[in-house]
Amino acid sequence: MAKLPYINLGCGFHYHNDWTNVDFISSGEGVIAHNLLVGIPFEDNKFEVVYHSHILEHFLKLDGEKLISECYRVLKKGGVLRIAIPDLEQIARNYILYLEAALKNESGAKEKYEWTMLEMYDQVVRTKGGGEMIEYIQDTSKNNDAFLLERNGHEVKLLMENIRGAKTNSNSTASNPSLLYRIKGKIKDWILKEDVKALAHGQFRFGGEIHQWMYDRFSLGELLKKHNFTDIKVVKFNESSIPQWTKFGLVRLTEK
Repeated sequence: MAKLPYINLGCGFHYHNDWTNVDFISSGEGVIAHNLLVGIPFEDNKFEVVYHSHILEHFLKLDGEKLISECYRVLKKGGVLRIAIPDLEQIARNYILYLEAALKNESGAKEKYEWTMLEMYDQVVRTKGGGEMIEYIQDTSKNNDAFLLERNGHEVKLLMENIRGAKTNSNSTASNPSLLYRIKGKIKDWILKEDVKALAHGQFRFGGEIHQWMYDRFSLGELLKKHNFTDIKVVKFNESSIPQWTKFGLVRLTEK
């Protein structure tokens, strides 16, 4: 059966066999291995739909611009680009909300403030897998599970079960196992080996787990307009201009 003219970039384990699926490392028979930092490996005007979820923020700002330009190149006229990313605006609003609540000593505000700070900075500055988020989730005394589920969906529930149920350190419990899996074995091809310490740090910084840039609806909209996209809008996880979007099961749990 011929594939749909749809492509899923940086898919990890979230892919549908009716789509063309591409990632840095293949996670299955239906996934093409390709370094997306050098472009999308298809001709111009190839696809009616381009989709990527929680990938753009892991690219340096300039590389992110190149990715968006590539998305436009491979899209047919009138095609749809769907992007899912962390919402900097919502994180910033939560920061102010829970900061003010914590200053008033409101119940539960301190724990929500701490998590919001981690959402904002931990994946930018961390130097080990999972960062302080793993340590936060391990600490059951915070009694903040409902808020974590509200912010991060069912995926964080799986993390809770995995982290709390196994006596492993934060380096062996990945905050995003699919991302770590995807870059393993490839990173040495992308980073200059100047010295052991710099290489180890560089491998982690550019290995796919770190957030290299953040976007809100304005900055992402401006980026899309810069690369000739029109009719830009924010939609919910189950809304899309892509026909029968929900049947493909591609929405990552962190998008809900």
